[in-house]
Amino acid sequence: MEVRLADCAGFCFGVKRAVDTVYEQLKNGKTIYTYGPIVHNEEVVRELAEKGVRVLESKEELKNLKAGETIPTVIIRAHGVAKEIYDIMEANGLECIDATCPFVKKIHRIVEQKSTEGYHVIVVGDPKHPEVEGIVGWCQGPVTVLETPEQAENFVKTEGEKLCIVSQTTYNYNKFQYIVEIFEKKGYNDSVVNTICNATEERQRSAKAIAAEADVMIVIGGKHSSNSRKLYEICQRECVHTYFIQTLDDLHLDLPKAVRLVGITAGASTPNKLIEEVQNYVRINF
Repeated sequence: MEVRLADCAGFCFGVKRAVDTVYEQLKNGKTIYTYGPIVHNEEVVRELAEKGVRVLESKEELKNLKAGETIPTVIIRAHGVAKEIYDIMEANGLECIDATCPFVKKIHRIVEQKSTEGYHVIVVGDPKHPEVEGIVGWCQGPVTVLETPEQAENFVKTEGEKLCIVSQTTYNYNKFQYIVEIFEKKGYNDSVVNTICNATEERQRSAKAIAAEADVMIVIGGKHSSNSRKLYEICQRECVHTYFIQTLDDLHLDLPKAVRLVGITAGASTPNKLIEEVQNYVRINF
């Protein structure tokens, strides 16, 4: 039986940069806070918590954190935050270290500029996802979040209004293109910027290619990770025996007979050691 790992799996550039930033700050002996989980992987967050890193879950918690004899250090998560969060930290005299993924930061700059130029910003993505909430928080004018083609079909812009369309970095590439086509058919193609990051596209293509050949597919990722869930959806369409796990403890394989190939992929927030554990377990036990 062959066990094959996708060419693109595990930590992407933005996630690695954010996690490395936290570990670098820990070397300085500071009390470290992150605004929201630094990345969407519970194992990573748990390990950092064991080292004393505290997670601020809301604006209220952030507002209650003020500089005293020592200045608290707050690290901005990889998914980014709204401009209001930076303003609160500055007002409270906190040290802000920005670990926002550069691809997300680019979207912030785009929507801030376009909205000040009078554009109605359309964000294609999950309205409840922290990355999307952060993007919305940089818009200075009207903004609409669309998650499905049906919502795009039902959207009607005001006469004379200019639209700027961007995407959550981890949104499904094909779905984004489909939604853009819906807007183009309506004549709503003023400004379209494909802001899905290369790492997301590469992971989705790589996972789909393996899943199309595999008898069994394993997707490793955090249960709250948008890009991991999308990998699972893509793989499940290609391979009926697809499993979505967070850690090795979640892996309970019910293998079909005569398995030739087990494929493995992992979300952009999944540490390499978790991937290696799953690979080794499958090779040894099956």
